[in-house]
Amino acid sequence: MSPRNPHRIRPQLLPLLLLLALAGLSAAPAGAASDEAAALAALISHGEPEAALARADRAIAAEPRNAQLRFQRAVALMDLGRDRDAMQAFTALTEEFPELPDPYNNIALLEVRAGHYELALQALRTALRNDPQHVVARANLAEVYLLLAEQALREASVQSPADHGLQRRLEAVRALVATPTAPGATPAR
Repeated sequence: MSPRNPHRIRPQLLPLLLLLALAGLSAAPAGAASDEAAALAALISHGEPEAALARADRAIAAEPRNAQLRFQRAVALMDLGRDRDAMQAFTALTEEFPELPDPYNNIALLEVRAGHYELALQALRTALRNDPQHVVARANLAEVYLLLAEQALREASVQSPADHGLQRRLEAVRALVATPTAPGATPAR
């Protein structure tokens, strides 16, 4: 089984996103490639995405169709803040391996970073169609719904600033959005 390195959507932590699960990335052969993907994940989790990117490029040159290596490369790009390149890499994975849920989950993370909550919602729905048991994607779906609720309540409160009920609901949703994930709720890198 591949190592799990889940990404969770936490709006206040988007620059420091954790790695996403690799469980669905079974298109790569077991053995040395899986070991290399685990080594890349370890580099990224230890705050060395540049080293991971260079190592991934070398590994992918030898195995260009390895989904695990390409996924880790895309995660490194994401951690480096190269969101456009990461989006292209995750999108290419969805085109070549449309059955994998994890690239869609990370596309959703990038869409949230860009403030495109509806596009994030679509990506997460696709991830869950591919794997209805994908816990991280399901949790991220809940986060996106909270972000959409906050956005809708904020817009409504601007239109009706004297509505104290709207203001209370907005503050309640904001408190939920700002609440950090409980320790242990997100598996460690």
